[in-house]
Amino acid sequence: MKEKEMIFGIRAVIEAIEAGKEIDKVLVKRELSGDLFMELQQLLRTREIPMQRVPLERIDRITRKNHQGVIAFTSAVAYQKLEQIIPMLYEQGKSPFILVLDGLTDVRNFGAIARTCEVAGVDAIVIPARGSVSVNADAVKTSAGALHTIPVCREQSLKEAILFLRHSGVKVVAATEKAAAYYTGSDLTVPVAIVMGAEDTGVASDHLRVSDELVKIPQFGAIQSLNVSVAAGVLIYEVVRQRGMGR
Repeated sequence: MKEKEMIFGIRAVIEAIEAGKEIDKVLVKRELSGDLFMELQQLLRTREIPMQRVPLERIDRITRKNHQGVIAFTSAVAYQKLEQIIPMLYEQGKSPFILVLDGLTDVRNFGAIARTCEVAGVDAIVIPARGSVSVNADAVKTSAGALHTIPVCREQSLKEAILFLRHSGVKVVAATEKAAAYYTGSDLTVPVAIVMGAEDTGVASDHLRVSDELVKIPQFGAIQSLNVSVAAGVLIYEVVRQRGMGR
């Protein structure tokens, strides 16, 4: 990551956040303490910005500048809130079409998925605040700029986000090889959110349990899984097909 995408030092990070700078996450030296750090910690908690305690060596590997044990990574876009997006879509007379990414860490796959979402008319992408890709310059580039267009909602709890979607009348459909039914048998004409997991771990079991429906994509070859961006494209365009947008 380029240094222009980072902010170094406790006071500099505090000032950037208070000035409205969009922050993706903050790395903090494991042993850091003191009043100024407490002020930063409270600010991060209030703004729901992820903070990660790491060894000093990790921070030193990132930069040689006077970081004071704190590095903030800026976001290429302003994250939005799901609880604001869904009511707005209903007010506009739309049937919400949401993609939820559970634990995806590959930036290039994220960018490719975002590009498909934008082209296919997906209303928003939801990612977790921790253990996930974020919207950095590489993701934006891979998305061909789509991440500047499509809203990305970063949620503290993906489980709570899924429950919110269900309570808002959105059908939550999770893609998993554990499913008994194929995706073509699901009614995707209704307000819908598709949940995709990382290629290695899939959708978390907690999230599968709170989803409305589990579906799978037919597989006939020796390789046991599709690239996640390809799998997402298959399901996204099934929604498009069922809603008659492709005619």
